Amino acid sequence: MHIMEGFLPLQWAVFWWLIALPCLVYGVYRLKKVMDADREALPLLGVTGGFIFILSSLKLPSVTGSCSHPTGTGLSAICFGPWITSVVCAIVLLFQALFLAHGGLSVLGANVVSMGIVGPLAGYAVYRALRETRVNMFLTVFLACALADMFTYITTSLELALAYPAEVEGVGSSFVLFMGIFAITQVPLAIVEGVVLALVFKYIVQLKPDILLRMNVFPEEKINAARDDT
Repeated sequence: MHIMEGFLPLQWAVFWWLIALPCLVYGVYRLKKVMDADREALPLLGVTGGFIFILSSLKLPSVTGSCSHPTGTGLSAICFGPWITSVVCAIVLLFQALFLAHGGLSVLGANVVSMGIVGPLAGYAVYRALRETRVNMFLTVFLACALADMFTYITTSLELALAYPAEVEGVGSSFVLFMGIFAITQVPLAIVEGVVLALVFKYIVQLKPDILLRMNVFPEEKINAARDDT
């Protein structure tokens, strides 16, 4: 997912920066509100941010000029929402660009849009759709995290296709090609990521259910039932 430095034409690099910046500004505003309301949420934010950094640092090179890896954003999107997650992702991606040679500064906007905005929005939408239903809480977390990962790569494929449309059939053909290449590694990675983060959430439920209840992540009856089952 880390589009490498210099791979996007300048106009597309600037375009994705213009999309990312307003989202990050709003994310900072949302983060400040959460921190002012409940400082005890900081450790949970640190845990979710740590998983984003660790999982997204495990990359598999791809012939698309990008790479495949877990993203870890679904858990943060569930606990803190997509906008705060975008800020955490931007910090992670900046650190990786500067010190790990993952991605780059010119393409940081594009990488933030795919991993920090669209992916978390997709995961958050799944979580909100299933939160009040009878669907098992851990299955909800699994689906949200796996789909956040997949939509990151769908967006990256679109970013690459727009920058490098096929000569014959244009953007659509290029998008299908990039998606097909990513799918080989990304589908199994998304499933594994969903399982891992569902297990992490299960641990959080056992260790710090009070934070989840204060933040209204899931209804109290669901969290209590999950604690009783485990």
